[in-house]
Amino acid sequence: MPSFSEAEQRVKVLRSEIRKHDYRYYVLDDPLVTDEEYDSLVRELEGLEREFPELVTPDSPTRQVGGAPLEQFRSLRHTVRLLSLANAFEPGELRDFDRRVRQLSDVDLDYIVEPKIDGLSVALTYRDGKFVQGATRGNGVIGEDITENLRAVRLLPLLLPRALPLLVVRGEAFMPKKAFERLNKERALRGEPLFANPRNAAAGSLRQLDPRVTAGRTLGVFCYQVLECEGLQIDTQQEALQILRELGFSVQEAGEHCRNIEEVIAFCSRWIEKRHRLNYEIDGMVVKVNPLYLHDILGNTAKSPRWAIAFKFPAEQVVTRVKDIFVRVGRTGVLTPTAVLEPVQVAGVTVSRATLHNEDMIRQKDVRIGDHVVIRRAGDVIPEVVRVLPERRRGDEKAFQMPERCPICGGQVLRQEGEAALRCTGIACPAQLKELILHFVSREAMDIEGIGPALVIQLVDRGLVKDSADLFSLSREDLEGLERMGEKSADNILAAIQRSKERGPAPLIFSLGIRHVGIRAAEVLAERFGSLEALAGAGVEELTAIPEIGPKIAESIVAFFQQGQTLLVLDKLKKAGVKMEQETATRGEALPWSGKVFVLTGTLPNLTRKEAEEMIKEQGGKITSGVSGKTDYVLAGSEPGQKYDKARELGIPIITEEDLLQMSNTPP
Repeated sequence: MPSFSEAEQRVKVLRSEIRKHDYRYYVLDDPLVTDEEYDSLVRELEGLEREFPELVTPDSPTRQVGGAPLEQFRSLRHTVRLLSLANAFEPGELRDFDRRVRQLSDVDLDYIVEPKIDGLSVALTYRDGKFVQGATRGNGVIGEDITENLRAVRLLPLLLPRALPLLVVRGEAFMPKKAFERLNKERALRGEPLFANPRNAAAGSLRQLDPRVTAGRTLGVFCYQVLECEGLQIDTQQEALQILRELGFSVQEAGEHCRNIEEVIAFCSRWIEKRHRLNYEIDGMVVKVNPLYLHDILGNTAKSPRWAIAFKFPAEQVVTRVKDIFVRVGRTGVLTPTAVLEPVQVAGVTVSRATLHNEDMIRQKDVRIGDHVVIRRAGDVIPEVVRVLPERRRGDEKAFQMPERCPICGGQVLRQEGEAALRCTGIACPAQLKELILHFVSREAMDIEGIGPALVIQLVDRGLVKDSADLFSLSREDLEGLERMGEKSADNILAAIQRSKERGPAPLIFSLGIRHVGIRAAEVLAERFGSLEALAGAGVEELTAIPEIGPKIAESIVAFFQQGQTLLVLDKLKKAGVKMEQETATRGEALPWSGKVFVLTGTLPNLTRKEAEEMIKEQGGKITSGVSGKTDYVLAGSEPGQKYDKARELGIPIITEEDLLQMSNTPP
């Protein structure tokens, strides 16, 4: 048996070797040793840790094997909203992005370009250098807690070399191509359903209730963004990537620093073909403004940052045949023709349907039932028909006509001026109503657990629910008379309906299904107006004055609240006791620090960073990470760093914790 000092030294060597081999295998797809040699190293490390348990550390490769099964995933609210990216498909759109950024920032720009991984977006939280929490992106505001599953990912560091007080990192979980192929072969042998693509396989592996299943799969996580950081000053995206590498995170090596947009375009163009050389799937390149202080100046829209854009690679195209065409009626009444296809693989996904968008597109492309067509799919974009191959027609193809009546309710179908879409005008169209109710009860909306598609169909078909507000009038007797509905199930649903009344105005606004209003826009509107009544009375000019609300959203909101049916539903919701106002006034002009921008730096003597941020936000202030000319106050603690120096250079007021407490009328 080796001595303790000998074992300690050998353990360090083994861990270093195993991590090196993990990186070569999982990321580079270039292993240096055989599977047998690798397994031998792991077994030796496990043996030494059994003999000397005091040498076991949380970040040891032997710890990343998966824990006990979980009952369910709990929801987590992200401390920083995880935004999605706007897309560019042509070089001209990248130049337009560059032009917009220059107009807003008025400085010389450089960019960091990174491959866009086709995986599952995750947020990783470290406190005092230890991994404590991991979550899926979800809707950007709320994600699922997959901490235990992420602990089982070999390339994810569980303990950082620096004990930073707080570090929140965004990354992308992925499955290497060869690992995906091997997994599907194993599933085929067991008679299990195959994963459609590596992205689905990665998502399915991380959303297992049993972390041991995750541990048995080959997964990696590339990290690319520092969302929050205490204890380090980071000024550029290039510096952020280097710091992530130094902290032990896997960072893509295929990125590039570009001095201008033309270098960006050239780099993206080279990778259109080179992407296939990588061991993992990418579907484009992400272009980011390099200086981080400009991220705060440029800001965000309701969905996307203005300082970044995704350049999507040209879609892969394949040929298949149109077996049929049917029309789907959505929750806004739009009739969408959809082609039923002979199943075919496109960009790693089995496709059996493709959108035909609208009547004009069917006529323009002359799509007929029985035609051979070229279809394409890029990333998450719904597959679409690119063109018809008329030379392959046999004479038995059938032309398709859009219906003059709604296929669901028989209501008249009209085409509004300036729109390509046909809409059902039936005010009680079951298709719209069912979709609207499903949206109303969804998690991000009113979160009424237990009401799914099967129950909604019964509620609408039996006339128990004629609009979303009718859900609050349901009784136990109404529910118990439905199929597969017992007394306990009915009570659970009624309790969930009762709880939903306290959700507040933001989820309620989102739940109403206003065209173009997503969850983030709903939150912005709730913060600005404070109540449904105030929002209903707002005009286009007042709405577009809000930075994150554009003319299209504003016009949709005004049109929605001008409908008599909308006002009737709101009245029913109010009478049912649904909370339609914020508990405290949050309209921008009513709060003392409205419009004021704060930057925090250093360690405060009493308040935690989160407590200070919440205090500022409660008073209407905004928190940004970088000091600029738009910063109103810099809240500084001990060891403040470069933000403090920059604030002094720009003449920005620097306040202490005591100053902040006095400003908020809170005794220090």
